[in-house]
Amino acid sequence: MTQQTVRKSQGRPAGPTASDIRTDILNSAESLFAQKGYAATSLREIADEVGVNPAMVHYYFGNKNALLRQVLERTLVPLAAAIAEMKSGENAPVSGIVHLLLRSFSNNSSLPALVAREVMLPGGVMQEHFLEYLAPRLGGSVPELLVKEQSGGRLKDDLDPRISALIILSLCAFPFIARELAEPALDISYDEAGLLKLEQHIGRLLKEGFST
Repeated sequence: MTQQTVRKSQGRPAGPTASDIRTDILNSAESLFAQKGYAATSLREIADEVGVNPAMVHYYFGNKNALLRQVLERTLVPLAAAIAEMKSGENAPVSGIVHLLLRSFSNNSSLPALVAREVMLPGGVMQEHFLEYLAPRLGGSVPELLVKEQSGGRLKDDLDPRISALIILSLCAFPFIARELAEPALDISYDEAGLLKLEQHIGRLLKEGFST
């Protein structure tokens, strides 16, 4: 190998790694599934957005259903682990639950709309999988956190923890479902300062309500 060849190879920019490609496919799938729906989105569309051959999507994920499952699980499984960690701690303040949910959703802001479309609505293709494997570790565990707070005297004992959990989840997820309208119509910002303001308002609403 000549010195000139060595210089060329050293200066050649590194291509995307397998991890990069896999992450790009997941990001594209999450966005397109949330916008168009699972049934209306093809693997070719996902591949074209990333700039790879559809065979590459099959190589990494097998099929479209498995891809959707991994799109959900890459955020929801770590979120479930964080909730489990809160359950094992001494307390689980509502403010901490709100912070955890908002930050998880903001890191994958298309996910709440995707879950609403493909899990919550009738006919959602991930409904059965979600109910069996994810729901008990996610929303199903939030009532247990609230019961822990009630037992410690940090939360009113006349609140139904199941209904309260549903309200908390709704307040944290819906801002991301409504983002495309909330930003232009309500002038709500989703940058770091906006997320902090949203977190503070949800916390105050849950603690104090709207009445003076």
